[in-house]
Amino acid sequence: MEPIQESLKKWMKNNESFRKRMNQARRQVLESPEVKRLIEEKEGLTTTIAEKNLIKLHEYDTQSKACEKCPSREACINILPGYVPRVELEGEEVRLAYDKCPRQMKKEKEQKQRDLVKSLYMPKELHEATVERLDYSGTDERNEAVMKTLAYIDKLGEELPQKGLYFHGLFGVGKTYFLGAIANELSNHDVETMVIYMPELVREMKASIKDDSLTSKVDAFKRVPVLMLDDIGAESQSAWFRDEILGSILQHRMMEGLPVFFTSNYSLKELEQVMGHTNKGEVGALKASRIIERIRQLSEPVEVQGPNRRNQ
Repeated sequence: MEPIQESLKKWMKNNESFRKRMNQARRQVLESPEVKRLIEEKEGLTTTIAEKNLIKLHEYDTQSKACEKCPSREACINILPGYVPRVELEGEEVRLAYDKCPRQMKKEKEQKQRDLVKSLYMPKELHEATVERLDYSGTDERNEAVMKTLAYIDKLGEELPQKGLYFHGLFGVGKTYFLGAIANELSNHDVETMVIYMPELVREMKASIKDDSLTSKVDAFKRVPVLMLDDIGAESQSAWFRDEILGSILQHRMMEGLPVFFTSNYSLKELEQVMGHTNKGEVGALKASRIIERIRQLSEPVEVQGPNRRNQ
């Protein structure tokens, strides 16, 4: 019986149309500017070797090398979206390796930065806040908040400043946006931040007692490089949460020099009054004073003024 290879050779020899298509494909690959440049620059790659590896070189030639053929990362034309081919030569065999393209690297960097900002019950807009979009045209009092924010960011270096900021002002003036802008700027410096909405934190802590996760969660709040507590004073006040949870977190961070940022509808003096009365009618002025003193040690008060932006 005639070997298959011999039969195939005879078939190709007798099939003029197939030979023409093969020769056309061969010329197309070898005359490609990218393949020509590759043969010139790749040590050991000759035209003879290239002819033996037409399929691999065709795969290389038809793909984008620097995102030039792709309208976007999402519409990448390459076999492995987000990766560009690189030719490796093993003897006379061409192999393709794949490296991340510039858009893929940018996408991964942005994702890594987003992952550095962890939030508990915070709006998605938080992740879109930027320093550039802060309102620089407000009153002198509001501009002071902007300047304090920029001053903090300007101090960022190898070590974090030990004090955060305590933004306080009326409802809807944009206090939380300041937190988001700072958190996202910190992510650009590879600093992990946790942003927590205080009313939900109380409910989270109470629920954690049932599943024995309270200790691990409190430890996470204690140790995260930057902690941000949004709307402090709006939570349901209880002696247990104030003294055992919040007090413990703030005390640890104060001792370790880890910054905390806050937003509140109350000044520190007003917050002390709020924290001095629990939802059960208990009065704890001394313990409330201790919380306020820790907040003073951990942050600098900054008043935020302006119109209610949620009504605009």
